[in-house]
Amino acid sequence: MADVKGRPSEVRKAAIASLFGSALEWYDFFLYGTAAALVFNTLFFPTFNPLVGTIAAFGTNAVGFLARPLGGVIFGHFGDRIGRKSMLVTTLVIMGVATCLIGVLPTYATVGVWAPVLLVTLRVVQGIAVGGEWGGGVLIVSEHAPSHRRGFYSAWSQTGVGLGFVLSAAAYALAQEVTTKESFLAWGWRIPFVVGILLTAVGLLIRLRIMETPAFQEKDSEPKKSAPPLLDVIRTHPKSILIAFGARVAETGASYLFLTFSLSYASEIGAGKGVVLAALVVGMLFESFAMPMFGALSDRLGRRPVYIGGAIAVIVWAYPFFALFDSRNPVLIFVAIFVAVVIGHGAMIGTQPAFFTELFASRVAYSGLALGHELASMIVGGFSPIVATALLAWSGASWPIALFLIGMGLVTVFAVAAAPETNPNVLGDGKARQEAEAEEKPKPSDSSRIHS
Repeated sequence: MADVKGRPSEVRKAAIASLFGSALEWYDFFLYGTAAALVFNTLFFPTFNPLVGTIAAFGTNAVGFLARPLGGVIFGHFGDRIGRKSMLVTTLVIMGVATCLIGVLPTYATVGVWAPVLLVTLRVVQGIAVGGEWGGGVLIVSEHAPSHRRGFYSAWSQTGVGLGFVLSAAAYALAQEVTTKESFLAWGWRIPFVVGILLTAVGLLIRLRIMETPAFQEKDSEPKKSAPPLLDVIRTHPKSILIAFGARVAETGASYLFLTFSLSYASEIGAGKGVVLAALVVGMLFESFAMPMFGALSDRLGRRPVYIGGAIAVIVWAYPFFALFDSRNPVLIFVAIFVAVVIGHGAMIGTQPAFFTELFASRVAYSGLALGHELASMIVGGFSPIVATALLAWSGASWPIALFLIGMGLVTVFAVAAAPETNPNVLGDGKARQEAEAEEKPKPSDSSRIHS
């Protein structure tokens, strides 16, 4: 990648816009996961027993993850051809409308089987939108940022993801606090979804003010390539796609065990969902601001050591996490979640934007990021709560789930260890992306493989 730098004011503006925009978009997406753990099993799948109903609710949650690669392919294509900014505006609008409609859906008691059908349909729309959002949100910052601070600035896009969860969890906690249990099930759960449309309007105003990235503008001035970006990135960067996928196994799989499954697990062992929800809000709030710290650390030490450190932390913490939960002690539950999300998950997700951006050429970066990121979301992220719930139903204990966490952590350690170091500051030559691409061994005669 040519090291195209934006003006400092534009870099800051892009970071702020990405932070707020992604926070609002992921607020919408996380609302569904929280509702799946708290109310959807009762309202949309009342004919099942509670544990099976929870699995069914998590199943509809997973449908959104199945749709994410489709969104990544669609918006990745147009993001590489038309621009990053326009795709971010489009995904935000789609997400806001779908989320608001979920908030006004009739339940099973009103329309029968049509209730879960409509719920799944809107979850698919959410998945398509968020699948197209992540890569653009990352690139709008990382392609503005100077290479020696790319880790720090691009991590702010992930801070938006963390704050989105905090907003969604806090909205649900507040809705539960101001309503009775009966009122919450009747209408209180809908409030956070409907309010999302107002937040979407705010995010839209912010995103409309940012400029297109310098890297895309430079690419756009080059002769047009005939190959679609998706085919181009699969042909020229297969190893980078696999590395991104493997790197995400522990990050996305563990995060959805920590953020959604932990709520239903707490209910099963009698630890109290309220305690876990409060702990998650606090933990994710701290993690949101730890992400730029880990990003800055990767600017100094390299992407690989920081990312691998986070994966190892997940491995080491797998058994203690559930042991502390099993104590049913609120303080120990706070400790379990804090270490898991702030240190283990935070180190990976804070390093991820710069690391993944540097794995791909600018001309296919949106498609490459979206494909590697969203395939892992579909296969691992969406199904990890289902697998964990099934393991709990099978064993009645937490040890198989801890082993599941350890397995995901090992996959990520090996994937990142197989990657080249991409940080140009650590390499000292400013050509991180070119070196990563060189491993793909393009044919010199193929002009479509000349790196930007």
